[in-house]
Amino acid sequence: MLKYLLKRLGQAVVVVFLVTIVTFALLQSQPGGAARAALGKDATQEQLDAFDHENGYDRPIVEQYVTYIGKIAHGDFGYSYQHNQSVKTLLAVRLPRTIFLSLLSTVLALLIAVPLGVFQAVKRNKAPDYVITIGCLLAYSTPIFFAGLLLIVLFSQVWPILPGEAPQGQDLAVMWEQWDHLVLPVCALSIGTIAAYARYVRSSMVDNLNEQYVRTARAKGLSEVRVVFVHTLRNAMFPVITMIGLYIPAMFCGALVIETLFNFNGMGYLYWQATGRRDYPILLGVTLIVALATVVGALLADFLYAAADPRIRLAGRSK
Repeated sequence: MLKYLLKRLGQAVVVVFLVTIVTFALLQSQPGGAARAALGKDATQEQLDAFDHENGYDRPIVEQYVTYIGKIAHGDFGYSYQHNQSVKTLLAVRLPRTIFLSLLSTVLALLIAVPLGVFQAVKRNKAPDYVITIGCLLAYSTPIFFAGLLLIVLFSQVWPILPGEAPQGQDLAVMWEQWDHLVLPVCALSIGTIAAYARYVRSSMVDNLNEQYVRTARAKGLSEVRVVFVHTLRNAMFPVITMIGLYIPAMFCGALVIETLFNFNGMGYLYWQATGRRDYPILLGVTLIVALATVVGALLADFLYAAADPRIRLAGRSK
């Protein structure tokens, strides 16, 4: 299994490397450049040229990229022109909040989607299955910003039982104390994930319920609850394990919209502000974090799958 995971790790490093190249090149090709974004519209050409020279933006793009990678290797993500702070400091404050929001949404999605998918599989091709399937398709196809707006209107305006704004605390402890402010952002971020997970669990459960080992377990006189939740669900969770890892970057991307919508001061909101102000160091830093999250998610899915399925470990040893 070690050889298999090392191979996947090598592929992940290549992916991150390619993402940084493409992102760096695209940002550098934007009209106006970093100098105009930092100095404003009234800056003279001499001031722009001096800024570019001081920060190395007048050098060939390949040299700029090599310098950038060297700084990243030493933990230097650059300096934000608009916030007058290092990007590393800004990310250190904002990233835990985004992780906290994404983690809560993932846990909520699993707690709802797994039982929902199991129920659908047991009641497959019956009225409850059809009703839940339609609901999941609607939830999955609804844009995340519209789902968030709908929740705000319903539960903060029509029935004012929950705050329409995310917690504004500076640390996670304060945010947790304002738990009622977390309800709507977490629900909005998890709606699409619940629908996706539920469909995967249902599909996997239906496939496994038709396997020979399930018929054997029933022939031995085991209760239906034991057959479904002990024997079938364990094997049906393999595809879901893979999805958990692959949905980590999707959660980060969804957090960008949710944080902006609910005024949640996390990494997604920081990225949205940097986009409007063309704050290139922040854009590059956040993009790198999302790329790493994608790689970590894929590696986590591979590791969990290999740990759960002996066939993966044996395949890794035979190669």
